[in-house]
Amino acid sequence: MASALLTLRTRVLTVSRTVSLTVASALLLINLGVILYAVFLRYLAGGAPIWSDELARFLIIGAVLLAAGAVWVEGGHMRVALIERLLPLPLCRLLNLYQWLLTLALAIGGALFSYRYAQSVAMFTSSGLGISRTIPMMSMPIGFALLAWHALWYGPAPLKTMAEQDA
Repeated sequence: MASALLTLRTRVLTVSRTVSLTVASALLLINLGVILYAVFLRYLAGGAPIWSDELARFLIIGAVLLAAGAVWVEGGHMRVALIERLLPLPLCRLLNLYQWLLTLALAIGGALFSYRYAQSVAMFTSSGLGISRTIPMMSMPIGFALLAWHALWYGPAPLKTMAEQDA
């Protein structure tokens, strides 16, 4: 039974990681196209469309937030793991549980508060794109929810460090 749960956990994390990183990569690729288009027009036509800067900003924020959960599971985010190496095993497990619970609480709280915020700005439109501000702001609750999803499935296990990834 434990191996079946471990297999399910691994599959869920692999699929959600792949989907998250693929969508984030697509947003980064679109962002690159928008920026190159704006730079090209800026030097060729003397000015870029007003929407290009705003779209580039929304795309980069969306890409980062969508990839955050997958990067957290991989241990690819910036963190200092010195304390974990110095503590005895029982205290290290307690620290891992604390980190996991804190991450879950912050991610769920971030998803709830940012969802409420995204809904509260529905009446406003963005200056460059002319769309409801709710549309780009929804990347925040979606990103935080994905972080909570990844953290929940990962569990209170020790996070990988950069040294473990290189080996």
